[in-house]
Amino acid sequence: MEGIKQKGFVKEVRKQVWLAGPLIAAGILQNSLQVISLMFVGHISELALSGASLATSFATMGLASALDTLCGQSFGAKQYHMLGIHTQRAMLVLSIVSVFLSIICLNTKTILIAMHQDHEISEEAGKYTLFLIPSIFFYGLLQCLGRFLQTQNIVVPMVLCSGFTASLHIFLCWVLVFKFKLGSRGAALSNSISYWINVLLIALYVKFSSSCAKTWPGFSKEALRKISAFLKISIPSALMLCFKAWSFELVVLLAGLLPNPKLETSVLSICLSTFMMLFVIPFGLSAAVSTRVSNELGGGQPKSAILAARVGLVMVMIEGVSVAVLMILLRHIWGSIYSNDKEVIRYVASTMPILAISCFLDGFQGVLSGIAMGCGWQKIGAYVNFAAFYLLGVPCACILVFVYHMGAKGLWLGIIVAFVVQVLFFLFITVSSDWEKEATKAANRVQESTTPVDLTVKDQNGRV
Repeated sequence: MEGIKQKGFVKEVRKQVWLAGPLIAAGILQNSLQVISLMFVGHISELALSGASLATSFATMGLASALDTLCGQSFGAKQYHMLGIHTQRAMLVLSIVSVFLSIICLNTKTILIAMHQDHEISEEAGKYTLFLIPSIFFYGLLQCLGRFLQTQNIVVPMVLCSGFTASLHIFLCWVLVFKFKLGSRGAALSNSISYWINVLLIALYVKFSSSCAKTWPGFSKEALRKISAFLKISIPSALMLCFKAWSFELVVLLAGLLPNPKLETSVLSICLSTFMMLFVIPFGLSAAVSTRVSNELGGGQPKSAILAARVGLVMVMIEGVSVAVLMILLRHIWGSIYSNDKEVIRYVASTMPILAISCFLDGFQGVLSGIAMGCGWQKIGAYVNFAAFYLLGVPCACILVFVYHMGAKGLWLGIIVAFVVQVLFFLFITVSSDWEKEATKAANRVQESTTPVDLTVKDQNGRV
């Protein structure tokens, strides 16, 4: 009996590694666009780096994560045509939301000045954000298409498309930043162009690949229906992710209120860039476990879903320790990748051990959040994230910064407090849940959202 359990565990590890590996690679390549842009900007000036970091914070979206639940459970229940319909609904909703985000971006300078940020940094952020606006639309579509493929375990094409785009992005940044002398605006413009290319490549794959013939039925009028049902999951999904993302943006704004805002904001932008780059590893594990859990629950296999959750937690523990040790070893040279300023490099080195702890905790809670999305617990996750960051994390950060004068280190220690609360709450929810009931809920959710195949519109090839 023990041997059977071990075989099942090993089999699940293989499934998640096979899924997570390409997802990690695709995540690294997609997130490298922002990282590469910040690296180019950082070597222009400290002011340009500060402005770019503040501007980038306005371009976050989380509505597409609802597809982790809807597409994953529909695929597990073999309701293949619903994946395309759910994805089209998400693309429509995110495109509308992107319009409002664009309006915010157009007023970045005014907003930052109203928040008492440094005027030079605010002006630089405004210039950067103006050229970043097109990337907001393309990034939202990229997230939808990525989750559409991910929930079907189709991940290699995402890696190939993202790899080509990342390679081209380096050349674009070099040309626009230095050859055309556009500075930080060139870096932002290259982001928009690169995201557009990535979306185009993946869209062409979805359109013409036989792997998506059952799941992409062509554009359907059915995608315009039941949008309210989609929003019931997508809004909590967005809040779950955005409560966390907004707290980081708030931390950047708090750094702008410190005595040396250019130094503090530059160091924090490097830490955030590093954090986001390293998070793609646990994010890949999170996406893999979310897909596995949602597929198994949709297929009525609660025991397999529990096994998938356990495997994901073991894997992220191993990954977290390894990454934390590597970050501490490289702390003295990491800052020089982003900046030539010796003071910035020394400050980054002193902050890296704290950043390593936060990366470890965030990876662990990331997989727990993936389990929550696979089960459809986004509403609970939104409450947990709000309490963790805004009732505890941010207040602690403010006390450490403005009372104990700990600078950027204090900001990160406040974030660590939030991560600890997240881990404890999500772990309790996962352990105490009745997985048989979760499988029943998944079956009901799939049934409520399913529409007959004959309601969809045929595409040019006559497929439905």
